[in-house]
Formats: sequence, C-alpha cells, structure tokens
Amino acid sequence: MSPGHLVRRAGEAAYSAPVDGFARWPVVGEHAGAVHTGFGLCRLEPGGSVPTHLHSYEESVYVVDGSVVLQTGDGATRLGPGDYGVIPVGVVHSWRNESSEPARWADMLAPAPRSRYDDDTVLVTQLPQATAEPVDVRDPRNRRFGNITAAHMDVEKQGQDQLAVTASMRTALLVYGGITVKMMVDSDLGARLSTMFMVEYAPDGGTGPHDHPFEETYYFLEGSALATFDGEEYELGAGDVAWAGVGCMHSFRNLGRGRLAWLETQAPQPPGRHSYRFVRDWDYLRDAIRKET
Repeated sequence: MSPGHLVRRAGEAAYSAPVDGFARWPVVGEHAGAVHTGFGLCRLEPGGSVPTHLHSYEESVYVVDGSVVLQTGDGATRLGPGDYGVIPVGVVHSWRNESSEPARWADMLAPAPRSRYDDDTVLVTQLPQATAEPVDVRDPRNRRFGNITAAHMDVEKQGQDQLAVTASMRTALLVYGGITVKMMVDSDLGARLSTMFMVEYAPDGGTGPHDHPFEETYYFLEGSALATFDGEEYELGAGDVAWAGVGCMHSFRNLGRGRLAWLETQAPQPPGRHSYRFVRDWDYLRDAIRKET
C-alpha cells in the first residue's frame, strides 16, 4: 500500500464480527486514505438481517452469490447472482436472507463513510415486511436494479433477439483495444455520486499508464491481471481488490490465462471530458513541442 493506492488479497479478508448474521469486510475507506470511496464485501447468513436504516451516502451493490432481499419504502426486491442496484442518499432500507444459503455482495459507498459521524448511518423505524419480488429488467417501471452475466459482455450476443432489454444506450457495450466495458450503475439508474460497471479483457488486452481526477476500485472476479500502481507491479486474481486514488498512475494487462473480468467503481462520477490522462498522450505533446522549438 502507498498513499495513492491499495491492494488487498482475497486471503487477507477481514470481516467484522457478525451481528444478526451480517458481516462486512471494509476493504477501502477513510482508513485507506480514500475520500470518495467506501468499498466492501458483505456476507449475510441464512435467516440473518440488517435492521432498517438510512445513509448520508449513496450505496451501490452487486451480488456475487446467494440470494438476499433488499427492502425499501417501495417494496422488497430479491437479488441473486449478477443482480445490481443503487440506493440513493437518505432512502430507508433493510436487508434479510430468506434462503438456506449465505449471500455475498459487494457494496460501493460514496462518499466514504466517516467514523466520527457514526459511519453516516442512522437507524429508523422498521419497515413492514413485504413479499420479495425478483429483479425484472424488462419492466419499464424498474428504475433502480439490473442484472449482468458473462453473455452481456459478449460482443457476438448483442442482437435484438438476444437481449433481455430492448437495445438502447442502456444495453450498449464499449469495446476498444481488447477491452469490453458494460455500465451498470450510473446516472441513468439514478446514481449521482458514483458509477459501477463490469470490465473484461481479451487474452491480449491491456491499457497503458494513466490516471484520473476520481478514485477507482477494482474487485477481480475471474482470470489473472498484471496491474501497476505508481510503478509497483502486482499479479491480481479472483477475490483480490485494488484501489487507485486521484492521480495514481496505473495500468493493466491480461496475463493470458483466459477471461479476465472485474467489477469497477468510480467516485465521484467522471466529468464529461478529461476523465483519462494517458502518459503516452502527454509524452507525444512534449515531443511535438520540442520539435517545434
């Protein structure tokens, strides 16, 4: 770890002591020097629950495995593997596990919760328990949730007859240089303070050194990557988490052992221009100026 980045291995997972079956590994937060990012991995045992509460931060979630029910004032939603969603600032909600298996999910909290303000969380009166409904991505009334699978990242499976949702910018893929990106949580889904998306690298995929005017977190799901943060190299694989602060120069390369995929978050949301500052572009400018003079 340096002031500009953080790397945590899956084997280093340090979950909090369970309370009513709920435990969380707070991987990134103010303890790591983050200002905009509170990223963690959550676990809820069968029959477990988290009481009704609200936050002064935005919360985005992605379910890794198992089944968990998220209840808000609008009703209860059952989230399964690949489901994701956003809980806006101040929205009252609770969690429960009605299944017979543990549930695991990643959460992104923006900005980072502050310990001096009780982690920016307030307990409120319990919501009446509603019957949970699964995520229905085809329902136009769905404004907070989505689902993503490996097929959603496959360029060959984006035809109108293969998409669960009518083709639009909501289903669009960004493909460049052996990299595929699929947006999940963003302003279109109601997020204001952060984004969450899936990234996949082809066997020869890679990106050169660059930095951003925002913080990024990477939760590796599959494959092996060679990652560089401020000149330090790391081989990262499934279950590992990395974080890059503002100005941290970083790059990635697929080590060629098959599909490489990770969940990525950004906070605050990127500006319309100058989100990326690539070393190669500014080296090009310096060389051009030298030739002119």
